[in-house]
Amino acid sequence: MSPQQYDYHFEGNPDRRPENPHPDSPSRLEPYVAADDLKTAVNLAIYLRRPLLLEGEAGCGKTRLAVAVAYELGLPFYRWDIRSTTRAKEGLYEYDAILRLHDVQIYDKTKKLPEGEKRNPQNPRDYIRFGAIGNAFKADRPAVVLIDEIDKAELDFPNDLLAVLDNPWEFEIQETGQVGRQAIKANHRPIVIVTSNKEKGNLPAPFLRRCIYYYVKFPQDRLQEIVAAHKKRQPADAQADGETPSSPSTQLPTQLPTELSTQLIDRAIDVFLQLREQGLVKRPGTSEFIDWLQALACFGGQPFPAEQLTLETLPYRELLLKLRQDWQQEFAAEEIAAEETG
Repeated sequence: MSPQQYDYHFEGNPDRRPENPHPDSPSRLEPYVAADDLKTAVNLAIYLRRPLLLEGEAGCGKTRLAVAVAYELGLPFYRWDIRSTTRAKEGLYEYDAILRLHDVQIYDKTKKLPEGEKRNPQNPRDYIRFGAIGNAFKADRPAVVLIDEIDKAELDFPNDLLAVLDNPWEFEIQETGQVGRQAIKANHRPIVIVTSNKEKGNLPAPFLRRCIYYYVKFPQDRLQEIVAAHKKRQPADAQADGETPSSPSTQLPTQLPTELSTQLIDRAIDVFLQLREQGLVKRPGTSEFIDWLQALACFGGQPFPAEQLTLETLPYRELLLKLRQDWQQEFAAEEIAAEETG
């Protein structure tokens, strides 16, 4: 095992970010409050270079973990969003034969290469676009690869990935003749984080055997820490956008104001957790909670009065209720309460 595999350790502390991160590393702080056992799972994945499979309800922070790991460790980050039609090869590379044919036709007529483009139709490698895994294999250090919502793809898709994410950590490109000894080999084995909402049932057993598994619970006991982490994010974001972080007038709409009152935070958490216990079909997650808290703090120019914040009033419910059944259920409850109070 390479000694370099011991060099990376995730602690859930973005202040550990190195001074010279990789250019493809996330540039913005990703607030993330990770449980201790989740940190252990991440570090096991780093140590063993096995995919870390995350399951859990939508909105519990599965996707953001990969960004937080890449940010803290200063490593390149490549995201691959899976669709129902996605094939494993797309994560490695795509060969643009149509563009090459177009360039050949232009060259035959003009005897000139495409103006302003760095490609030569005589060189098939100029028409290769690497995907998330392909870019990770080429990186000069271990990259973090997020394979998001793997269960959206066909059943064979996860097993097809195993052919690449395992020894000898290489893949071939037939179109360019990079096969056999010329195959693309990983300079460093990537750190692969896979998310699943289990939309199509269990993933294939061979894939599960290869993965480290972790079930992400909704962090209801850590909402205070999550709010604090998002408030801490503001200066870095504002500076990244060339704004003055200390000026409230320059705060981005997605920022939590630093002067957000403890009373409003406490009340919002209490009401939010009550709402999640109302038997909703789709319970709101942490991202919806942060958006809602942002609205409570700033929307309309004035913070919502904490003492008026109740499950019955539930202002800005548009941010929390995303299904008609849940919307109607909450409105019906409100109407019944109004009738009872006369």
